[in-house]
Amino acid sequence: MRSSMGSSSRTTSRSVPAVLLCLIALLIGNVLIYLYLDSLYHTDEQPVSSPSGCPPAHFKMAAMKTCWPWLQCPQIKSEVRKLKLIGQGAVKQVYLSEWKGQKVALSRLSAPEYLEDFLHGLSMLQALQGPQVVQLVGFCPEDHSLVTEYHPLGSLLNLDNVLAQDRHRQHDTWQVRLRLAVDYVSILHYLHNSPVGCRVMCDSNSLEKTLSQFLLTNDFHLVVNDLDALPEVHSSRGQLVKCGHRELTGDFVAPEQLWPFSDSGQPFSDELMPGYDERTDIWKIPDVTWYLMGRVPGGDVVHFHLFQIHEQCKRREPKLRPSALDVLKVYKSVYVNMVRDSTGSRDML
Repeated sequence: MRSSMGSSSRTTSRSVPAVLLCLIALLIGNVLIYLYLDSLYHTDEQPVSSPSGCPPAHFKMAAMKTCWPWLQCPQIKSEVRKLKLIGQGAVKQVYLSEWKGQKVALSRLSAPEYLEDFLHGLSMLQALQGPQVVQLVGFCPEDHSLVTEYHPLGSLLNLDNVLAQDRHRQHDTWQVRLRLAVDYVSILHYLHNSPVGCRVMCDSNSLEKTLSQFLLTNDFHLVVNDLDALPEVHSSRGQLVKCGHRELTGDFVAPEQLWPFSDSGQPFSDELMPGYDERTDIWKIPDVTWYLMGRVPGGDVVHFHLFQIHEQCKRREPKLRPSALDVLKVYKSVYVNMVRDSTGSRDML
């Protein structure tokens, strides 16, 4: 009997350390995963490297092994072949095109009166190249054309249609949708602190117009695409902006973008319209995020966690709104904490 009990005791004593080792390993694994997510989503620094890993004024698309200098006029005219029209705006016509077997987007000026906007957009593309901006492939000022990387999923306007497709339905989760919202706010933070000053997204007078400025990548991230209306603001110097020369209306635009003398019946005057700063972009964040989150399970929990910061975004006094960085920190924290609480190690960025 003693021998049997002794054997059982030895077996138990050997199994206890094994269980403890497993628990310790699991704990360490969870800590490492959390630290990994935390490091990804708690950095305040702006990305400085090209998404392609190429030097400045070069590009490399997905299937390419080497970097190429930006294409110039002779190459665009002889090597870029138009396939079909895929977009039409006031400033540009966009064609799905092909260059050396690679799908690209060729943009051409729509009308001469928008040449200044077109050239401004080109200069912004050149100056702001990075992971959050569509990749510039080449340009030809004399032909009023530019070439960028093609993203087949299209703009954010297509999000619900894309996620409804069988091949993408597994991505229709709160994790993916919240990650897109994080990308959106991260892009605003980048533009407000860009290498060429604080830039305001003026092509954002409606939800639809705002969504059309962003492209969905194949791995379900965002890049900003349309930079034709990015005026610079410098509040401390009194350098404010006005998004266009016409009266803006509706609930989507910030209160300071509305004609302040409408109640008195005074007709709109561009000269008398006060300027404003980048906090107009902050006002619009909650509306864009509501659209991005859709109606997926878990979305209500996301909205609950974002309620306070969204309330701050909607303050009528612009100076009382948070910065894009403040909003970004909250978004990142909510993402990390919800991933940790719900799936632990199964949802990696």
